[in-house]
Amino acid sequence: MSSCESLFMRPMLLAAGFSLLCSAVPLLSKVSIMDNSTDHRNGSTFMYFAYGSNLLKERLQLKNPSAIIHCVAKLKDYKLAFGNHKGVASQRWQGGVATIEHSPGEEVWGVVWRMNMTDLESLDRQENVKMGTYSPVEVFVSTSDQDLHCRTYMMNSCVYAPPSPHYLEVIVMGAEQNGLPEDYQEKLKSIETNKYEGRLSVMDELEEALKKSKERTQEILSDDLLS
Repeated sequence: MSSCESLFMRPMLLAAGFSLLCSAVPLLSKVSIMDNSTDHRNGSTFMYFAYGSNLLKERLQLKNPSAIIHCVAKLKDYKLAFGNHKGVASQRWQGGVATIEHSPGEEVWGVVWRMNMTDLESLDRQENVKMGTYSPVEVFVSTSDQDLHCRTYMMNSCVYAPPSPHYLEVIVMGAEQNGLPEDYQEKLKSIETNKYEGRLSVMDELEEALKKSKERTQEILSDDLLS
């Protein structure tokens, strides 16, 4: 199968053990990003539209610490899909990973992050751009009152494969964390997984990051109460 299929299918239970969004145009160079979707005051930042595991702040900030949420937005005339580049399963996630496909009338919700240009190489590396797994593309995403020009990524030579429960859970957590529309969250939860039950090292990293994030939040709240 040469392309991925959307996976808004029957309801399923998320795996236990981890409790705690128009046309796309390939980006030709780093310069095109700085010209089109950066902080025009100093050219030091760019906008990134996340729709997969990078919906979760702690996931994105593992390797891209400058990421700050800008807004929630939707990508019109696209659908969410899951698969593997040339059918080779993701070793990190042990299943299909997210991509987007052109699909008139549908929409993909996600988060727009503002990031420093210093994190661009790291973000590309996370998406395996040099290996040809994903290609960076420019998209226009919409909020209630504006359109934003963002960088995002689309998988090349995608062959359908369902995600692991772990991967889907991270996406669902990110959607909940950032307040994506309730009906979209329910669609995410209904996606069928491959039922992989093994442990993933990236989940250990995320659990630790989530723990630290929770501790920082508690410290801030305590300081506010004392001030």
